[in-house]
Amino acid sequence: MARLGRLGLPEARKKELWDRWKAGESISDIARALKKPPGSIHGILKANGGIAPPQRRRARWALTVAGREEISRGLASGESMRAIAVRLGRSASTVSREVGRHGGSRDYRAQKADERAWERARRPKRCLLAENDRLRDVVAKKLKEDWSPQQISGWLKRRCSDDGAMRVSHETIYRTLFVQTRGALKKELLAHLRSRRMMRRARCASTAGQQRGQIKDAVSIRERPPEVEERAVPGHWEGDLLAGAHNTHVATLVERNSRFVMLVRVGGKDTESVVEALSNQIQPHAG
Repeated sequence: MARLGRLGLPEARKKELWDRWKAGESISDIARALKKPPGSIHGILKANGGIAPPQRRRARWALTVAGREEISRGLASGESMRAIAVRLGRSASTVSREVGRHGGSRDYRAQKADERAWERARRPKRCLLAENDRLRDVVAKKLKEDWSPQQISGWLKRRCSDDGAMRVSHETIYRTLFVQTRGALKKELLAHLRSRRMMRRARCASTAGQQRGQIKDAVSIRERPPEVEERAVPGHWEGDLLAGAHNTHVATLVERNSRFVMLVRVGGKDTESVVEALSNQIQPHAG
């Protein structure tokens, strides 16, 4: 089974993943395009509720890679912190703190310092429903009563017209439900949504005109030779693919003459994954 988890993808490929998802492509299609296991694609989509995370931007006052390289060169040539700061148009204390946080004058490296600073800058803002307990309780109560997020948002706007703290958009409710890391609304409330979806899907997502569930160049089972149909000759195998929870799959192989059965765990339902797994399993039995 493909292991779920983070994808080691550059930013451009991550953007492609979310663009394809918004365009309505299936998880298997995205996995083939990115050459990644379908389980990994499913894991990253589910972790974000099917909602593309906002693109990160560097704060305008933060040091850039070029600035850090200038610091590194200055340290290598023996310049003082003040001299480096003047050239960068920064205060000496800013340069001194930067160097001290990332190894000191001897071990400072621009690229490594920039990567560490980018990672440390992750400070996710708490969502509205996590900060306002009263509003969260009202939203949760109405969801349990099978109200839609649109109904809840409209009702609060009319009921609490004089209280700005008791306003919330339906999109915020959806995002808080789908992105469970926000920690405001319980996962069980997803069952009260009318769509019953666990992830956000694009409006244009449709199976129309796509090859999902279809086998290319398929040969009908009615066309198999008589000896296969009558189970008279050993060596003919019949296969099937079983789908489980969390985008997991198991292939079955049945030898038609002896009824011998093999179960094969596969990393995804795409052709390459299934064929490779079946080939590895059946080769020792081929003789």
